[in-house]
Amino acid sequence: MGSYNYRVLGVFNRKFKMSEPQAPPDVRAAFTQYADGADHITAEQLHKFLVEHQGCTAAHAEAIVAKPFLRRHDIGLTLHDFFDFLFQDDLNAPINSQVHHDMSAPMQHYFIYTGHNSYLIGNQLNSECSEIPIIKALENGVRGIELDLWPNSAKDNIHVLHGRTLTPPVALMKCLESIKKHAFVKSPYPVIITLEDHLTPLLQAKVAEMVTHVFGDMLYVPDLDCLEEFPSPNDLKHKIILSTKPPKEYLNNKDDETTPADPQEKYLSESDEEEEEKDEVQEKSKAPEYKRLIGIRAGINAKKGLRHTLIDGSNKVSRLSLSEQRLERAAELYGTDVVRFTQKNILRVFPKGMRVTSSNFKPMIGWMHGAQMVAFNMQGYGKSLQIMNGLFRSNGGCGYVKKPDLLMKKGANNEVFDPKLTLPIKKTLKVTVYMGDGWRHDFSPTHFDAYSPPDFYTKVHIIGVPADAAKEKTRIKKDEWIPYWNEEFVFRLRVPELALLKIEVRDHDRSEKGDFGGQTCLPVSELRTGIRAVSLYDRKGRKYKSVRLLMRFQFE
Repeated sequence: MGSYNYRVLGVFNRKFKMSEPQAPPDVRAAFTQYADGADHITAEQLHKFLVEHQGCTAAHAEAIVAKPFLRRHDIGLTLHDFFDFLFQDDLNAPINSQVHHDMSAPMQHYFIYTGHNSYLIGNQLNSECSEIPIIKALENGVRGIELDLWPNSAKDNIHVLHGRTLTPPVALMKCLESIKKHAFVKSPYPVIITLEDHLTPLLQAKVAEMVTHVFGDMLYVPDLDCLEEFPSPNDLKHKIILSTKPPKEYLNNKDDETTPADPQEKYLSESDEEEEEKDEVQEKSKAPEYKRLIGIRAGINAKKGLRHTLIDGSNKVSRLSLSEQRLERAAELYGTDVVRFTQKNILRVFPKGMRVTSSNFKPMIGWMHGAQMVAFNMQGYGKSLQIMNGLFRSNGGCGYVKKPDLLMKKGANNEVFDPKLTLPIKKTLKVTVYMGDGWRHDFSPTHFDAYSPPDFYTKVHIIGVPADAAKEKTRIKKDEWIPYWNEEFVFRLRVPELALLKIEVRDHDRSEKGDFGGQTCLPVSELRTGIRAVSLYDRKGRKYKSVRLLMRFQFE
């Protein structure tokens, strides 16, 4: 037994004992059942437990039993060993850590881990531009990198910076070289570089020279001038893809400007910062090579209105970019048209210009309408970014998550998924929060309270379509470094394919929210059944070394 002494108001000492973690009743019951009343579980019995209770395949169970942790227990696992095994997040994680989705479908069939203004270290107004956040994003599995390209003061070279702000620039070449070096450290699947191009034709030609020189054979160059179908992530392994608007081949005139075709689309047709501003008049393009290197073309002509763009019957595929406000409005007016558009094309959604602190919007509105590239500011932290990171823990963290079939299929009458409809309950998820441990190792004794151990409770949320949203929380366990709750929550889900389970631990105090004690977000469709060790992360998404929960997941 260990203990801490805390001095209260300088008058007396209170002694708080801290015992070692003990197996919850359900763990003891499983041990007794599969050990057949003996005091050890053999390898064969453990294999049976993994298949029957944890839902593992026979092959996966065999691989786990062969791990060194288990092999060193020659005569089998005691109850303590069995409990210790269940609390190992590398042996008993709640989701699959390997790529397991079908990666052979066209690119538009996937959600893609996408950054916004990827070169910024901090805020959107005056923080430094650097290759460092690009490297960090790639090492975390981000597959979409955005670079804003502007001429330098002499108009003879290219800077990367957030235009019309005070952000100091970084050289394009430094960014490109960093992308090449770090692109495939985390994932072999393609990296998309979206270029926000504010360059003259001569500088566009220079960009073509630079990317060709840096990336060489890594650069994806499409065979056709305009694609009728996107390649698959498998087809483009270890490839770099450029995505931007093709350069103009002629002088702009008034006919090129976007004109509202419908009064209710007036808001939608107004120019958005960055993506939707009017093209500046420029001379006839001198950069045909630049145009040839664009792997995913952006800038669909929306002069007849956004809805017309969404329902256009063109055989060519492209990328459309919308601000978060335009997506919200489009979703409100004609959400099924957005879904139908994303079945063939790529939709990128980016934060509104007012998010100067690099905050983010709620990503679910993009995902439930099929938007592949929900672009986020990766510099900061917050609940929206935690949700984003949660989705992309799917599929081995490779940065590509196969969209659910409901977003890609059409009905007999050409109907598509309608996010506004309240569908019947499809699946029931039961979540049991048994206990938690690790704060005593990863936090100082006085981190949560100067005079006593923490008072932990766990919040469990469902984030998904509006009809599935739900919030629950455990009771507060007072003065416990190793809290035991043993509470079950039931979530009835209508669209489980899009649902995420958000988990957060807090220390109760007099403030409304309490002190933060860790969080994670897990895709419901990826959850493994059974008793699982759930690792927690800090606010910025960094995994704690020791902090984790023991939980159980069941589906009906």
